[in-house]
Amino acid sequence: MSQSRRGEAAIDEQEARRVAAELAARCEPKVNRLARELAERRFAAIPDYAGLPADMRDLEIAGTARYAIRQFLDMAAGAHVDEDDLRLFLERAAQRAEEGVGLSTLLSTYYIGAELIWDALVAEVRPGEQDALPMLARLQIRGTNRVVAAVADAYQAAQVAVQDERRDALREVARALLAGEPARATADRYGIPLPAAYLVLNLHLPGRSPNGVAERRLLRRVRAALEGFAGGTPLTLLDGRGVHVLLPLDAARRTAELRRALVRAGTDAGPVTIGAARADGAADVPGASARAARIARIARATGRPPGVYELRDVLLDYHLSGAPDGGRAVAAALDPLDGRPELLATLRAFLDEDLDRRRTAAALAVHPNTVDNRLARIARLIGVDPRTTRGTLLCATALTLRRLG
Repeated sequence: MSQSRRGEAAIDEQEARRVAAELAARCEPKVNRLARELAERRFAAIPDYAGLPADMRDLEIAGTARYAIRQFLDMAAGAHVDEDDLRLFLERAAQRAEEGVGLSTLLSTYYIGAELIWDALVAEVRPGEQDALPMLARLQIRGTNRVVAAVADAYQAAQVAVQDERRDALREVARALLAGEPARATADRYGIPLPAAYLVLNLHLPGRSPNGVAERRLLRRVRAALEGFAGGTPLTLLDGRGVHVLLPLDAARRTAELRRALVRAGTDAGPVTIGAARADGAADVPGASARAARIARIARATGRPPGVYELRDVLLDYHLSGAPDGGRAVAAALDPLDGRPELLATLRAFLDEDLDRRRTAAALAVHPNTVDNRLARIARLIGVDPRTTRGTLLCATALTLRRLG
């Protein structure tokens, strides 16, 4: 390019800068109105913002909008912008992350603001000033990208910190509940719901160190598999007894789904056997945790396949393992027969007559088919068929414990 053309280009650029500065100056008195309009557009375009507290909408967001608009107009007028000028945006990004506002929602507001400022600048253009618009467009794109990049980085950093803090809080709440210590204050501070009753799980990989790499990996997979299960975030803890999981008791109604999720979570780490016990409230969690650990240990020791096991699944073995509450649990297996004396009498006679249905019928003075019908009803009520080996052992033990009181 010749020297004369370079000179003309420099003059043109200087003229464009002068006009841009004048356009920015003419927009300056409209900053408050533009900030209000930005808030209105934001609320209309982004539903999440409509539900924010009034002080956040009217003070924080409006104040940030005024600051952003003035900053761009100052930059258009030739003022230098440095990192300190981004501080307010970074602080707001961290706040929005802590408040749970989505990143896409947050960034959308900056593009809405850029559109609003551009409309205001174009509206102020007078004849002969159009040549300043390309320069203003470049300034706006660069400024918006600079702010958006900084805000995204600040938001993500704050979100990581929030997630780490919440994960620590979830772990502390789980530890306190399992230890029988107060957990309500920590839970309330971090917005962690505590259900009235729990399903307490224990998972342990056989032949592994209780706090080894495989267990920690299993814990992460279990968290991911159960996120949102039964309407909440699972409380989890890894200690010397394995992986503990506390879920709302509603999860007990979805045992099949729970079994699939947990077995799938443990597939890579190895076969996982899970013990499950119900806790009536926070005070019962330590006892339920001990029961769940014993149930898991019994299920593994007796060669049962990977899955979720409750007390009823290993009841006799649980009693024989020396569990302090085993006798009560086994005796309670026949509670569904209370108020049905003909069924209890049939069960006693069936066992006394060495499982012979005809001799049982003769002892009760009923038809053998009646014995069959009653035994089928007993199986439905207690969940175990007394005509099987396991059912015979359980029923005989339960009757003996009941007679002994």
